[in-house]
Amino acid sequence: MPILEPLAVVLAIAYLLLAAREHLACWFCAFVSSAIYAVIFWDVSLLMESLLNVFYVVMAVVGWYEWRYGGKGHEGLNIRSLHPWQHGLIVLVLLVAAAGNGWFMANYTTAAWPYLDAFTTWASVLTTFLVVWKVLENWLYWFLIDGISIFLYVDRGLYLTALLFAAYVVIVVFGYVQWRRIYVNQTVNTNN
Repeated sequence: MPILEPLAVVLAIAYLLLAAREHLACWFCAFVSSAIYAVIFWDVSLLMESLLNVFYVVMAVVGWYEWRYGGKGHEGLNIRSLHPWQHGLIVLVLLVAAAGNGWFMANYTTAAWPYLDAFTTWASVLTTFLVVWKVLENWLYWFLIDGISIFLYVDRGLYLTALLFAAYVVIVVFGYVQWRRIYVNQTVNTNN
């Protein structure tokens, strides 16, 4: 596995940088990186993280399709923003799912950090849908998720992956600023 983790890291960084620029190739990088990480996380008993990466493989295909053919007239999606009540609903669903899943894993599996693993996993699932639908605030969710994930990966000895997530914390700020600029320009052009 020593060669797999660096390859997954490089592809994961490429994914995020390309996503920040709304480039379709981001989804190819996500597909391959996620497939590799599914194996790596299973090997270190981060079971939910492993399953999450299987989900990412599927969502890479869905994301590519939505960014390419979604939206009105199948022209691709524009960046959008959610109302505060929608974010409140997302957080409520996240906390309930993480608590239930964390309890199950704590009592019936050998998962390391079951509640934290469940939280970052369910938050990532919900936030991945926000990326696919090009919701501006996805970057803010990733900032929190990536910051918490650093601890999980250091604890499991995945230091290169922890470094990746430290880089993610920085890159998501760039992604948010980039998408915010595009969103504001879209809004101005739509209102004129």
